[in-house]
Amino acid sequence: MFKTFRMLSIVSILVLILAACNLPSAAATQDPNNPNVVFTAAALTVQAQLTQTAPFNTLTLPPPPPTNTAVTIPTSLPPTNTPVVLPTQACDQAQFIKDVTISDGTVIAPGNAFKKTWRLKNIGTCTWSGYTLVFDRGEAMSPVIESIGTVASGQEVDVTVNFTAPTANNTYRSYWRIRNSAGVLIPVVGGNEGKSFYVEIKVAAVSSGYDFHTRAGDATWTTGAGVQSFPGSDGNSNGFANYQNNQKAEDGNNWSKILQTHPQWLSGGSSINGLITGLFPSYTVVTGERFKARIGFLANCGSANVKFQLQYKDSGGITTLKEWSETCNGGMTDVDVDLSGLASKTVQFILQVQANSAADQASAVWINPQIAIP
Repeated sequence: MFKTFRMLSIVSILVLILAACNLPSAAATQDPNNPNVVFTAAALTVQAQLTQTAPFNTLTLPPPPPTNTAVTIPTSLPPTNTPVVLPTQACDQAQFIKDVTISDGTVIAPGNAFKKTWRLKNIGTCTWSGYTLVFDRGEAMSPVIESIGTVASGQEVDVTVNFTAPTANNTYRSYWRIRNSAGVLIPVVGGNEGKSFYVEIKVAAVSSGYDFHTRAGDATWTTGAGVQSFPGSDGNSNGFANYQNNQKAEDGNNWSKILQTHPQWLSGGSSINGLITGLFPSYTVVTGERFKARIGFLANCGSANVKFQLQYKDSGGITTLKEWSETCNGGMTDVDVDLSGLASKTVQFILQVQANSAADQASAVWINPQIAIP
């Protein structure tokens, strides 16, 4: 169609030009032999045919080809920095800050009391008033409900629960939560599963130890002549106890912690030989503890002959745990006594030396006597 329209346009223009330039006179138009007349007639005939084939008013023009493709601009561009949308702050919300006392895995003796303190922060919008700590799960170890007190929004607070360790050796956890005044348990950011906090302990034998050498001054020293002061003077015929640290023993060694216990001097013909007794302050024995020491005499002990005894005193009286007879023979004896039978009992231990003969030269010594767990 477009080609037909263009041809028609060209022919029309040519006809008009020819008509204008070669317009014949009236006479000429009547002359059949005039060439212009013939040409004009031919042009008009072609125009008529084209008009009949494709009338001008019925031609459909195609759209012109696009010269520039339009770019569609989005109505909104992606943000360069995406803002962080914070959740709405809750009325009741806590944050776990840290353990103040009793770090996880702390060893506690069976049945011993201890206090656990946590540091928390009120990160909610409401003031805590009438809020409490309550047991959640695990090993309770405490039957009480602890009050928290008044804590304003944004304030930190240390909260404490009094516990008693179980008696069986094992590892224990006790989980705790915060309950508001309406009885609702509130969330804890940073806590276990976002809701609780806990104390974890290991129940096992814990020995604080008992150093008889160091505590000799706290003991009551008695002989047949009565109570003797500590440290006593060498050569006191009533008997004495004192330190002989770094002195040479009968084995030829110089020991750093030597406790000398010299019995009362009595004649060899006496029916009652001299002795000296040290009654020490009370001590609660822990499972697994043992009494250990090295016993014998100082150097140049002559014919010394004594009986060393380890005893204890409780409500039932005095009981001898172990005894050893020693003579001056150039050697020392290591002693090791299992105290398991006294575990969890509170008793007073006694170190006693009794002369088996004349007390002169009976310079009996206990080297580093102590109670400990190996």
